[in-house]
Amino acid sequence: MRGRVTVSDTGAVTPAPTGAAPPATASAVRTPTASVPAGAVPPSGLPPGPVPNGSVTAPTAPDRAQPGQTRILTGEAVHLDVRVAGVGSRALARLIDAVLQVVVLYGLLIVVGIVAFLGRFDDALIQACIIAILIVVLVGYPVLMETLTRGRTIGKLILGLRVVRDDGGPVTFRQALARTLVALAVEWPGLLLAPLTWLATIGIMIASPQSKRLGDHAAGTIVIHERTPTAWGWVPAMPPALAAWAATLDLTGLDDDLALAVRSFLARNRRLREPARSALGERLVREVAAVTNPPPPPGTPAWMYLAAVHAERHRRAMLNLATVRARAAMVWPELAAALAPPRPPVALPGPSAPVVAPPPGAPVVRPSVPPWPDGR
Repeated sequence: MRGRVTVSDTGAVTPAPTGAAPPATASAVRTPTASVPAGAVPPSGLPPGPVPNGSVTAPTAPDRAQPGQTRILTGEAVHLDVRVAGVGSRALARLIDAVLQVVVLYGLLIVVGIVAFLGRFDDALIQACIIAILIVVLVGYPVLMETLTRGRTIGKLILGLRVVRDDGGPVTFRQALARTLVALAVEWPGLLLAPLTWLATIGIMIASPQSKRLGDHAAGTIVIHERTPTAWGWVPAMPPALAAWAATLDLTGLDDDLALAVRSFLARNRRLREPARSALGERLVREVAAVTNPPPPPGTPAWMYLAAVHAERHRRAMLNLATVRARAAMVWPELAAALAPPRPPVALPGPSAPVVAPPPGAPVVRPSVPPWPDGR
């Protein structure tokens, strides 16, 4: 019997009686509106206090931006913490764009040269074509790319960067043109004192808290990272009370997407607020119960049920991986030995001292047991 569980107000998962049908859609999930009092267990069954087993509590939203980030104020008066792009990532993106521009420039010049030779164009027309090509490659490419792709060029797209306004909005044609003209004049390629302006641009970016160059100051823009790494939070281990029940679980219907959703919920549940956390926890419990068997013991908290399912799936995956590695070691022992983790060195026994028997009647001194790390 799959999917026949009920979630009580205290977050306990109880198998439903025969004939009780689970809700078919997410709209049927109960979303409590009352706030959770201090010390009480929320409807999702996830304890709001400190993490058990001596773990620290989950981090809350910081009052200020973290190192390497900046806080911008949107037009809706909402603060957003974004990760600014540094000098290294922006220089690499600029290098990729420069290589692409040089390739396109030489390709267009070769085409113009061949057409001019066959058509017998005069020098004035050839010079006009060369100037037009330079404008298209040096000005048209970055302006059109940043306008059409909402702040990204080929180099920025590869490195996951984007140009946005100071308020977090997408850049417009005017801002993209201002950034490009300033870059063309004093930054890259730099028509005015090119070597000195390059060094000045790097110094300005290093001194700026948001890594802004002159073009960013003139246009009111900032370059940010779109791909921000997110660390996983604390995930409960296998509850000892559910270890025997979890060993009998049928997890063939639990796909990777649902398992990843459970993993993400367990890692980030302390960052969620009520009633969204309770609604999401109850929905995941029903979805997992619909594809697993047998149902959990009556009165099992929701977070403990999800943690047991996740831990059991992880344990079986590790066993399968160990089995595959063992079979590979039988076929190719040299490769298995090369990929095996290094073992700690074993201390060789030194010359032992002579054992002296204690005198008769002397008290026997037993070696003391070292204390636990927590002082017990």
